[in-house]
Amino acid sequence: MTATAEQFSVRHRETLDRALAAIRERAFWTPYPEMPKAYGQEAAAAGQAAYEGYLGRPFPLEQPGTDELVGGEKSPYGVELGVTYPHPDLDVLLPAMRAAIPAWRDAGPEVRATVLIEALGRLNARTHEIAHAVHHTSGQAFGMAFQAGGPHAQDRGLEAIAYAYAAQTAQVAAAEWEKPQGPKPALRMAKRFTAVPRGIALVIGCNTFPTWNSYPGLFASLATGNPVVVKPHPNAVLPLAITVAVLRSTLAEAGFDPDLAALAAESPGEGLAKVLATRPEIRVIDYTGSTEFGVWLERNAPQAVVFTEKAGINTVVVDSVEDYKGMLGNLAFSFSLYSGQMCTTPQNIFIPRGGITAGGEHKSFDDVAADLAGAVERLLGDDARANALLGAVCNPGVIERLKKAESVGKTVLASRTVANPDYPGAEVRTPLIAAIDAADTDVYTGEWFGPISFLIAADDTDAAIETFRKTVTEHGAITASVYSTDDEVIAKTEEAALDAGVNLSVNLTGGVYVNQSAAFSDFHATGANPAANAALSDLAYVAGRFRVVQSRRHI
Repeated sequence: MTATAEQFSVRHRETLDRALAAIRERAFWTPYPEMPKAYGQEAAAAGQAAYEGYLGRPFPLEQPGTDELVGGEKSPYGVELGVTYPHPDLDVLLPAMRAAIPAWRDAGPEVRATVLIEALGRLNARTHEIAHAVHHTSGQAFGMAFQAGGPHAQDRGLEAIAYAYAAQTAQVAAAEWEKPQGPKPALRMAKRFTAVPRGIALVIGCNTFPTWNSYPGLFASLATGNPVVVKPHPNAVLPLAITVAVLRSTLAEAGFDPDLAALAAESPGEGLAKVLATRPEIRVIDYTGSTEFGVWLERNAPQAVVFTEKAGINTVVVDSVEDYKGMLGNLAFSFSLYSGQMCTTPQNIFIPRGGITAGGEHKSFDDVAADLAGAVERLLGDDARANALLGAVCNPGVIERLKKAESVGKTVLASRTVANPDYPGAEVRTPLIAAIDAADTDVYTGEWFGPISFLIAADDTDAAIETFRKTVTEHGAITASVYSTDDEVIAKTEEAALDAGVNLSVNLTGGVYVNQSAAFSDFHATGANPAANAALSDLAYVAGRFRVVQSRRHI
């Protein structure tokens, strides 16, 4: 261990221990503040200046095998970034990364964990800078980009480090083995057990949450000894380029080969993810995105352990509610946040066609539909507030789906365009809500990614629960929710959620929303339904990234 790596171990051992306690206790904890003011008076201006310093020039990143510079990011807010990045010659880059493994492997779980915690601390100090990069590549409103792209993503990275350390240290590193032989001398052996990485890992970034969705796999693989090549979405390279640059400098300062982390930016239309995923050197793959490509990876990368988070049909069952206004406000916010461009946004809301009981009063299906539409309109009635919640649409496919949804069922709330005075080129859209029937399975069994939700008339609550069970089992979901004042209904829905393998929220009416997930406490996804083949928050997520290899000798 180098002197610097030893310093990092001393400096961050307490944080590692606290993270280990947090994943056991599942209570609230974070070392990274989520409020911008916590970073000091100068941080905001410095972060914006740092972000603007990248624009219109090559990104400062040197790594082996660069054969050209590529780029082409355009902000969903209408701004051309003009940043170019190193494009890799894989026949040069991947062998260099492979050569970095032995020293990193031999450093052991604690050194790896604490070096990576140092890197997360440095990323945290640059949260304002990263927030601007996330804001202008994903289209998230700045407040969301700051929290989700910065401290919340860093929480996920630290959580992955903690799980990786726990998994690798579940057994002792060495043991003396002695077997009695009766009157003969006992057999005695010294045994050593080493966590060995699988090989080079690949993280395929997404457009919507470039850091939040990438950090779990990135830090889990590095913490278990694997080098990681990061292939960003071509429209969201900058946040991950900054991340890789910080990792490389931290690793080098700690005395390790910086080629343990590398960026793989692609030329327009190159399809580099498929090329990388099928290389024999790639032994672990992390991916968030479309079902089509996730399934392709699972079928076509047999040499690798593949972790995917794909499309899902997130569902809400409404049976009855005490705090009707609270439910309406909670759902309205969940529909609106980041224009529904989240893997956790509710899409299918099942309501008995005969209506519900709300605060002791009967509400018809049409009443609930009208009241929910009104709640969204009140929430987004002020354009400044709407822009702060909705962000900008980052993918033309969202607009295409909105147009298609206009002709589905009965439109309860039409989507409108919101003007953004700071960015006239931004496409900002409010949610569309349509009312359909439970018989319209061809509509609600597909994913409508974006600000689109369906209010679905079910025969009764039991029918709604069974349809929820069936659709999630067959098509997958990341989140589910139920509103009921009846303990029996809640128990039935919980049972259906367990059968379908989806996380369930019950009677959310306050400041916790179904499409938000807290690190160290909530399990994001389960790996128990088709929407994902792994959870981001458990030991199984890290265990497949390494193997234990032993050596033994006679004493």
